[in-house]
Amino acid sequence: MYGLHPVEEALRSGSRKFDHVCVAGERDDRHDRHNPRLQRVIDACRENGVRVRSESKDELTRLAKTAGHQGIVAIVRGREFLELEDLFDGPEPRLLLALDGIEDPQNLGALLRTADASGVDGVLLTERRAAPLSPVAVKASAGAAEHVRIARVVNLVRALEQLKEKNIWCVGLDERGTSSYEEYDYTSNTVIVLGREGDGLHDLVRRTCDHLLKIPMAGQVSSLNVSAAGAVVMFEAARQRRSKQNVLVKTASVSVSPHKEKKGLGS
Repeated sequence: MYGLHPVEEALRSGSRKFDHVCVAGERDDRHDRHNPRLQRVIDACRENGVRVRSESKDELTRLAKTAGHQGIVAIVRGREFLELEDLFDGPEPRLLLALDGIEDPQNLGALLRTADASGVDGVLLTERRAAPLSPVAVKASAGAAEHVRIARVVNLVRALEQLKEKNIWCVGLDERGTSSYEEYDYTSNTVIVLGREGDGLHDLVRRTCDHLLKIPMAGQVSSLNVSAAGAVVMFEAARQRRSKQNVLVKTASVSVSPHKEKKGLGS
């Protein structure tokens, strides 16, 4: 794992077991000398009992397989994924995200970042024919991947069927959908299903969905990148759910407020 945000968020979340963290040893140049973010992560490592080692920037580049490591590389154990049943835990209504074979780690990272920001309760990833939760994906998520609850499934169609048995509506995003994404009510138990770059949802996955929604396009292109499209829909779901929650809170506040008896002038 490399990069300031991913390492810092992994320390905060406790989602990873750290072996040690390597930081750039040549920290006497102007950039590193005035990098409080890097020092903050180093301090967090020491507070959490994680060993910190100094290495050359070339060695960090070799470990990270990229020069974009920002002067820090963590040696960690692989992420432990949840079972599908684990995503049923927690208060309702649930909002889940299912990814049908996303292959680009940058898109995967961006979607996990949006899932965290929009309050998604859990994410389903497929084990095969999909981008793994690699250091590139974690870096693209700006560390948000360390906070999102993720389950790995072998068969997405079967997983969606199990969700439907739990009264969770399956909503697929497809440019051939019959309704606009903003017309759908996301305030009940919902799983948003996103398909592959370019090809979209697999046929069986598409047929398993209860509803197919589209994003109306005003320009010349027919669709958005999957991470952009996912952000549009997830934040619409978050907006609706937030609005409903505000209404419920206001209604509850009115119902429990004490009734004040009106008194006449002679009281």
